[in-house]
Amino acid sequence: MLRIGAHMSIAGGVSKAVDRAVAHGCEALQIFAKNANQWRGAPLDAAEVRAFRRRIDETGIRPVVSHASYLINLATTFPVLREQSIAAFIDELDRADTLGLLGVVIHPGTCTAGTEDDALRLIANAIRQAFRARPRRRTMVLLEHTAGQGRTLGHQFEHLAAIIGHLRSSARVGVCLDTCHLIASGYDIVSERGYQETFTAFHRVVGLERLKVFHANDSKKPRGSRVDRHEHIGRGCLGEEAFRRILHDPRFAGLPMLIETEKSARTTKAGSIETDPLDMKNLEILRRLRVR
Repeated sequence: MLRIGAHMSIAGGVSKAVDRAVAHGCEALQIFAKNANQWRGAPLDAAEVRAFRRRIDETGIRPVVSHASYLINLATTFPVLREQSIAAFIDELDRADTLGLLGVVIHPGTCTAGTEDDALRLIANAIRQAFRARPRRRTMVLLEHTAGQGRTLGHQFEHLAAIIGHLRSSARVGVCLDTCHLIASGYDIVSERGYQETFTAFHRVVGLERLKVFHANDSKKPRGSRVDRHEHIGRGCLGEEAFRRILHDPRFAGLPMLIETEKSARTTKAGSIETDPLDMKNLEILRRLRVR
């Protein structure tokens, strides 16, 4: 079976994210390894790193991934932004490696000039530069399939395959599929036929062995809208059946399915381990679908 989990806050220290995951009954976990809306983050506290890794071992929560900063754009042609993006990306990989994570989920990038092919090469070149800077790291780069807003890349399986191909099919590169992004970008995972065709195409173009993570989000917008708007599980254009199919698909056994649905309005306090009622509801729906 897939391992159900969520994105959890690191407020109060990275180890607090593990405690929050336990409180919500998570089997897998995603975090930000620093503030996602800032270029630079404070160094990871050594005691917190030890506590994080100890709690992961104690709880058996796995895998754990981080999500890279939204500021990073590996496809940009602007020199200053490109330099900032690559430096921030390397920092994300360093943090993930220090924490012992499976990998870093990252949106491939947004084309700022030239053709899509040019931008895909720029993305691959940035990842290659990061790999050369950290040749002994094991942390994976997990390219997230996107909804396709504007000139965002990664909304076609062919985009992901091209980046991987430019990197000579490096074993350090995997894929994260987001259910909201799939339908928003035009892939039908709602109907039985569409579901089979979508994953047959993914296997043909990218390869199922590259798939390492699912983001479980319903979609406020319909198929082909190319608008990224997450909705609570079962309340959007996907409905519960699409999630049930994934949860019962033996090809995905053992993979994490992580919710990124809207949380309650209250702010997570630094030391608080309170459960979020919206997270609890979405996780419970997935658990129910998994045993149906």
